[in-house]
Amino acid sequence: MNITPHKNIQHALVIPDDYFDERLDAALAKLLPAYSRTQIKDWIDNGSIQLNGEICKGKTKVRGGETVTVQAVMKEQPQWEAENIPLNIEYEDESFMIINKPPGLVVHPGAGNATRTLLNALLHYDAALQELPRAGIIHRLDKDTSGLLVVAKTPAAYKHITLQLKKRDLLREYQAIVSGAMISGGSVDAPLDRHPRERKRRAVVETGKPALTHYRVAERFRSHTRLKLRLETGRTHQIRVHMSHIHHPIVGDAVYGGRLQLTKGMTPELREALKTFKRQALHAFALGLAHPETDEWMQFEIDLPDDMKQLLELLRDDVARNR
Repeated sequence: MNITPHKNIQHALVIPDDYFDERLDAALAKLLPAYSRTQIKDWIDNGSIQLNGEICKGKTKVRGGETVTVQAVMKEQPQWEAENIPLNIEYEDESFMIINKPPGLVVHPGAGNATRTLLNALLHYDAALQELPRAGIIHRLDKDTSGLLVVAKTPAAYKHITLQLKKRDLLREYQAIVSGAMISGGSVDAPLDRHPRERKRRAVVETGKPALTHYRVAERFRSHTRLKLRLETGRTHQIRVHMSHIHHPIVGDAVYGGRLQLTKGMTPELREALKTFKRQALHAFALGLAHPETDEWMQFEIDLPDDMKQLLELLRDDVARNR
């Protein structure tokens, strides 16, 4: 990883007359779509943006016709290496891509994973993504969670889709195999934060960030359940922690899984499959968003990966054998 030098930003523009009575920060967010609203706010706050030659506030109402000057410096951006790693692209146009991430692939470089990530693969596929935050990656999946991710390809698309995520308009649905025969669906509304003692884990913490997960039963077995889950928020490890919190941890979850759920009468094949399942049985199977250019709603779905299919077949066979 390298660090790019500071980049000087300069713009001169005039507020259109039809922006009358809008807040300055809102007007500039539309006039400068390549930059996030947070970035624009920072520039206003530190005096890098002036209105008619004077330092201003974001809440200042504009009348139209004012001159805005931007003389700012972009923060240093990491320059990650491009690596030739295959990508499973489910959909692509000029604005964004939908990627089907396999289990075992880390999304973004970090401690212990500086290379061989989805981000490195994206930079090899399209070098222009280096100009976007995190190479256009809007949200993440855990290393051993499989499924759909959206990647923006332009600054405007990145801003548009990120706003959908922030407003909870981005549809993200998962399937999971959990321990215990659940009776019905429901919701888990429990705040999350770092575990008070184990810093790499997350936990339900009263003072944590709000986190809401909805779930419904898709298929019930003797001592396990296949669930469909929908995220309202997107906290780190959210589904895994929430399912563990209600005592139905995800099969194969080495961090939050707890004791293995084995039942009398299980076939040796099912017992072995449960003992050796190599990851959390969690898959992001559906993703929906408004297209950043047309606002047309688009929804994508993919099938379960082979490892989860095989486990489900063994669970169904266990039900049939024990009727």
